[in-house]
Amino acid sequence: MDDPLLIAGREFGSRLITGTGGATNLAVLERALIASGTELTTVAMRRSDAGGGTGVLDLLRKLGIEALPNTAGCRTAAEAVLTAQLAREALETNWVKLEVVADDDTLLPDPVELLDAAEQLVDQGFVVLAYTNDDPVLALKLEETGCAAVMPLGSPIGTGLGIRNPHNIEMIVSRASVPIVLDAGIGTASDAALAMELGCSAVLLATAVTRAQDPERMASAMRAAVEAGRLASQAGRIPKRFWAEASSPGRPMG
Repeated sequence: MDDPLLIAGREFGSRLITGTGGATNLAVLERALIASGTELTTVAMRRSDAGGGTGVLDLLRKLGIEALPNTAGCRTAAEAVLTAQLAREALETNWVKLEVVADDDTLLPDPVELLDAAEQLVDQGFVVLAYTNDDPVLALKLEETGCAAVMPLGSPIGTGLGIRNPHNIEMIVSRASVPIVLDAGIGTASDAALAMELGCSAVLLATAVTRAQDPERMASAMRAAVEAGRLASQAGRIPKRFWAEASSPGRPMG
């Protein structure tokens, strides 16, 4: 763990956070999770989950992967807060990935309800990782509210369109003092690498792996891409130039 991901004082050896949605069956999901090397995986919570474990939760326990409950499907702050409370009771964790979406067509975050929910959950002692738009102003407000991590989207959930506004992601990263996790829109390994090159602390993805033709192989690709992007970010890219510049002296050595 030479370069751990640090969120709210917790260290994770992998900077790839995965989701479980879209997998055809648990066997496929298990192979993909192992290949990804992830240590933190999101699980959608519903009221019906509060009574006990599910196959996915049992699988995560078996693999030693920490479950991160999320509030997927919630439309209001009240729904999200209730779902987080149920998840805390069911899973005995105060960590939550906060999602409050405006509608089913876009699945884009509702900024008003999101900020309201974040304030309530932080006040109740939750460690909040907030899924948000790629809006630098909203991202900073979520951090100021007390969110432990801010998770801007690259593009709408499940679209695979990649990072549509890399400049906004860079602006969010440049002002942040908490981890920035690129969440949603990842389609292939180059998208994950770019997120890390832009300075994100981690990448969260689900359907890019679970709906790939070969989920296990794609999970391996995403793992390598996140690691490569992180190394590139730390190494520092060369500046972009308008004109060519020779890498060796113009005159041959005698």
